[in-house]
Amino acid sequence: MPLVQPEFLVSKILCESSFHIQCLKAVRNLSLPDWAIGAGFVRNAVWDHLHGFKTMTPLQDVDVLFFDPSNVSRDQEKQFEAKLLKQSPHVPWSVRNQARMHIRNNDKPYSSTEDALRYWLETPTCVAIRLEANNSLTMLAPFGLDDLIEMRGRPTPAGKAKHDQYSERMRIKNWPSVWPRVKVEF
Repeated sequence: MPLVQPEFLVSKILCESSFHIQCLKAVRNLSLPDWAIGAGFVRNAVWDHLHGFKTMTPLQDVDVLFFDPSNVSRDQEKQFEAKLLKQSPHVPWSVRNQARMHIRNNDKPYSSTEDALRYWLETPTCVAIRLEANNSLTMLAPFGLDDLIEMRGRPTPAGKAKHDQYSERMRIKNWPSVWPRVKVEF
């Protein structure tokens, strides 16, 4: 029996969730440049599925990423959040232009949404997905999907460089308390 490719598995999990498809369609309707939804939106869905959970683990937020160096104002992000909240008021939207996030994170400027993901601290969170106009999915995963599928939390190169931040984040997140099969490296 052939193994299922990780990208196919992640896509299948998200496509079978009406919540995830609704969110992807709502963001697609904004026509943001170089957009995707990432972090817990993808990670939690995959880990819930792999743990056999029947109900979705609640999301702290739905991380909408886009890249627009022509307008890096926080006001623009708030406008997009308001539009999304009007469409889906039950969703905890968080919209961030990755063209400005390097300042907050004390990194060199990012060149795209996928490049910004390279600076996130842990590998299973560095996955984002976009629903294209033809309803196909584009996956951004600069460190691949192995750690996500194998339920392993490890630091990215940025997480290694910011080890104290990574360790504190892993302590606060405490993923194994929600998903017992998740293993976190410190």
